[in-house]
Amino acid sequence: MIIDHIGIVVKSLEKSILHWENVFGYKQYTTIITNTRQKVKVVFLKKNNSIMIKLVSPLSENSPIFQFMKKGGGIHHLCFKCNDINEQLIDLKQKKLRILVPPQPGEAFMNQNIAFVYAKEGLNIELIDTEIKTGIIK
Repeated sequence: MIIDHIGIVVKSLEKSILHWENVFGYKQYTTIITNTRQKVKVVFLKKNNSIMIKLVSPLSENSPIFQFMKKGGGIHHLCFKCNDINEQLIDLKQKKLRILVPPQPGEAFMNQNIAFVYAKEGLNIELIDTEIKTGIIK
């Protein structure tokens, strides 16, 4: 597994995009994508020779990340790209990690499957087995 991106919960995608551009030199890599299953909006930011950032904002108070955002947001998850999401989940479950969200289509990944796992030290892990991103800006 290799790290694909870091997910950061923010209140405003638009303001956070500008912040990451002005402060850290990242550029918007995708359009803003609505994930109806997880009730969030996301956007990927990219910078040469650096890890990708995914900014995540809740769509409503029903979003699973709404309370986290209300407390100030911040780093929410690390996303690991693996060869096969189903095999990786079997391995992680055997290693006593808890599956939070079983494989389901991820709208930010052109409906390729994503999954979430809870690791020790309060770390949420997103798993993907694709490099595809929805809405890449040319």
